[in-house]
Amino acid sequence: MDADNEIPVLREGFLVKRGHIVHNWKARWFVLTPDKLLYYKYEGGKRDSCQRGKILLKDCLITCPFLEYENRPLAFKLQTKHGVDHFLEACSREERDEWAADIAAAVNKLQATDGGKLMSQKDSAESRLQNINLSKVLDSMYDVHSGIKLSNHVEQGSTYSNCFSGSAVVDWLVFMQLSLTRGEAVTLASALLEEGFLRTVGLRSVEALRTASLSEQFMDDSTALYSFPDSFKKRGGVKSERSRSALELSGKVVKRGYLLKQGHRRKNWKVRLFVLRSEPDFLHYYDPTKDDISPVGGFSLRGCLISSLDDNGVPSGVKGNIQGNLFKIITKSDIHYFIQAPTHQEKMNWIDAIREHT
Repeated sequence: MDADNEIPVLREGFLVKRGHIVHNWKARWFVLTPDKLLYYKYEGGKRDSCQRGKILLKDCLITCPFLEYENRPLAFKLQTKHGVDHFLEACSREERDEWAADIAAAVNKLQATDGGKLMSQKDSAESRLQNINLSKVLDSMYDVHSGIKLSNHVEQGSTYSNCFSGSAVVDWLVFMQLSLTRGEAVTLASALLEEGFLRTVGLRSVEALRTASLSEQFMDDSTALYSFPDSFKKRGGVKSERSRSALELSGKVVKRGYLLKQGHRRKNWKVRLFVLRSEPDFLHYYDPTKDDISPVGGFSLRGCLISSLDDNGVPSGVKGNIQGNLFKIITKSDIHYFIQAPTHQEKMNWIDAIREHT
């Protein structure tokens, strides 16, 4: 991550992203840099050190707002130069518009500074491949009968299952006549990797992704391992068993945003969309990955106690490798809620807003 730390960060925060293959929605931590949009998973209250994917911004098209999702009015769309659509949802109209504006500014800056670059042979190959639909290539790769074969591989003493080598991918792309040469196949495979349609497996391919130039991130090598992304695995959702009264949800929305909440039983941390309402004063939280507009939980703020938790060590009652910015709410019925904000300032903003309505 040392190289990533040197890259300027233009904006970061939670967004909900639609999967490419299985069209479910997942909350991810997004980091906007001058030329790409990176996204990470949160595990146990801490951001995963390894990125889950990235969206290259060069020649991207932005549609904001994107109104085709009736139950997701806060969504916007990014279409890459390869024609791959990425659907993202913010927690509010203000957040959505700010994200879209910052991304558009980065795209425009890339276009303004692109004129002086010389085209190499690999650039020419990439240009010829721009009209290829990467989603269809991935579907063909995943085909049970004619797709690439998944198997177990050993790298440096470790065994990896359900994966394939870089050279196997190149062989397959050439055999299927999706590429004319092995060089073009590497370029196409790099595009699949850049779009998150393939993922690195093992140390060799991970290191290549971190250190190689943009056009050489995919390795035509029998010891470099890759696989399909986790988004191929369907996840079942558990619907809320409790319904909220219309009175609770009738109040005026005062504040909304993405926060992490520790579960009461399993003590695992999940991203939730929190909505603070007044008259009556309630705090509800939603599963942002579901289209269901009903909250999965909530409580009255009357008689609640809210306090900021120190970032030194792990407070009593909290589990996981926490990154700080914690606060606790104790309801009138003595139920304890542990919540994590993405930044210290956001934590203080939420504490101040909730205190005004307790």
